[in-house]
Amino acid sequence: MGEGLVSVRFDVVTIFPEIFAAVTQAGITRRALERGLWQFAGWNPRDWAQNAYRTVDDRPFGGGPGMVMMPAPLEKTIAAAKAARGGGGRVIYLSPQGVPLTQGRICELAASDGAVLLCGRYEGVDERVIERCVDEEISLGDFVLSGGEIAALALIDACVRQLPGALNDEASALEESFADGLLECAHYTRPEEYEGLRVPEVLLSGHHENIRRWRLKQALGRTWLRRPEMLERRSLSSEEAQLLAEFRRERQN
Repeated sequence: MGEGLVSVRFDVVTIFPEIFAAVTQAGITRRALERGLWQFAGWNPRDWAQNAYRTVDDRPFGGGPGMVMMPAPLEKTIAAAKAARGGGGRVIYLSPQGVPLTQGRICELAASDGAVLLCGRYEGVDERVIERCVDEEISLGDFVLSGGEIAALALIDACVRQLPGALNDEASALEESFADGLLECAHYTRPEEYEGLRVPEVLLSGHHENIRRWRLKQALGRTWLRRPEMLERRSLSSEEAQLLAEFRRERQN
């Protein structure tokens, strides 16, 4: 990294570190990793287990189904990860009980030095680990996964895409869904006609201003149709209000 730039680093606490080959060995995230735009380290709590069986889970007090991840191996693993970062680092627990992950939070993390990501398994982690070690809980949504690894992968991928130089086209990150509080417009490529469906003529016109307005109108309209609550949170410019009104009139005709 150049002088003065902060390298984003993700230290992931997981009993399945091999899952993270998806971001370290493929695609945009791999290329960005090789170019030093971000750093990764996996930490397996089994390496800090307290018996020869490398046990990291036990039955819950009070009974009930499933197993719970034990506090000691997790806390020791988190401490080791933070030490490798120089003694600091925000600890994020990926949990369905967390705050929903948003593009805004992704941008904040991408502009930071990253985080220690705690991935639970089974019925979750001992609550005392959350009380003693976790700074923030983040959720992908109102559903349950087998563990926090998929959520951590999504968070890492989304953050790396925001790093300068990660994408071949620097405009891509700015034009993606949610980047400006709107869903993306529809996209088309060759051929111009497919199974009787043609590409909108404006996209073939070469008129950059008309194309810009069409894309903005379609983004506004798609957001209005699919995620209207996003528009409620967003102040529309006079141009955007006009284009959305046009979209709604065209839908009615």
